[in-house]
Amino acid sequence: MAQSLRPHVPARSEPLVPSATLGLLLFIAAETMLFGGLIGAFLVFRFGSVTWPPQGMPKLPVLVTAVNTLVLFSSCYPVTKALRAIRRNDVLGLRQGLLMTSLLGGIFLLVQGSEWVRLVEFGLKVSSGPYGSTFYTLIGFHGLHVLGAVGWLLVILAAAAQNRFSARHHTAVELATIYWWFVSAVWAVLFPLVYLGLGN
Repeated sequence: MAQSLRPHVPARSEPLVPSATLGLLLFIAAETMLFGGLIGAFLVFRFGSVTWPPQGMPKLPVLVTAVNTLVLFSSCYPVTKALRAIRRNDVLGLRQGLLMTSLLGGIFLLVQGSEWVRLVEFGLKVSSGPYGSTFYTLIGFHGLHVLGAVGWLLVILAAAAQNRFSARHHTAVELATIYWWFVSAVWAVLFPLVYLGLGN
């Protein structure tokens, strides 16, 4: 019997890290460096000032923000539960987890926004020197990230309502979960640094 002259083609192996996940991790790495630069600028102004906060500036709402911090941190549980649910092909559990996470994220943003309004009324503005500009830049930039993450979760929730995810196909849910944990981890640094004054 004549041997086949067709060349042997090796089977394609799956990458260790899916391209979508790798792309998100690279994005998170870039965002981490950006936040690192902002935090560095904050620390330069802070340690270069005789008094921080400057006299005449309103006190930050530490207690309210501490409670709000717990709201954000607690949202990591339902988003993780949602991911675990879809891995079991539990679409209802996925929807419930995404909905709860989105609600908690929305509450975090609403409380933070209301406190910003009060701070502006009491005189803390972007134009209030380095203290005001670094505060609103750091906290505002994080708030935009949370807003984007909430929007992402709502898009996934809409897709989940159309049964587009399963135990075999749920990459978008995994990526959103990773990103949600990232924005929560960043807040775990910003809250004690900016509101509690740790690092003095």
